[in-house]
Amino acid sequence: MAIPRNLKQYMFHHNVSYTHKTHSVAFTSQEIAEVERLPGAEFAKTVVLRADGRLIVAVVSGDRIVNLETLKDLVGCKNLSLASEKEFIQTFTGCQPGAMPPFGKLFGLPLYCDSALGEQPEIEFNAGTHIDTVRMPFEQFVELEHPTIVSFAEKRVGQPASRVA
Repeated sequence: MAIPRNLKQYMFHHNVSYTHKTHSVAFTSQEIAEVERLPGAEFAKTVVLRADGRLIVAVVSGDRIVNLETLKDLVGCKNLSLASEKEFIQTFTGCQPGAMPPFGKLFGLPLYCDSALGEQPEIEFNAGTHIDTVRMPFEQFVELEHPTIVSFAEKRVGQPASRVA
């Protein structure tokens, strides 16, 4: 496997400097952080949500979960829930399900980034497959994506109904 062509072209055309890493097959942010020997706070996981019927992307540190109530207020929607794989798989062309990068612009989706990620000088995230990751300076990610940076995640301590991923 390799980084899907559309992701490579997107980063190349925007002059993004990044490091491409490969690892053994891993599906969750915790598994990836473990095989990469990476603090969970540096791993940026992509969560696809449905906000009043439209898809949005939320990006949070691997050691955090999305607080849906908080994000719902910030987005200004009435209903916010985790999107099913079936709902978004066609949107993320070239990507394996569950391995989407946090590139809202590339896929035409609004992107919300939890402010805790900004505390990291560099972030690492899935690069379209379950064996490839990309590492880049957080500042460069912000320049590339221009996400809405707000505080909507909390440390993982169990999973009440209003919190996901």
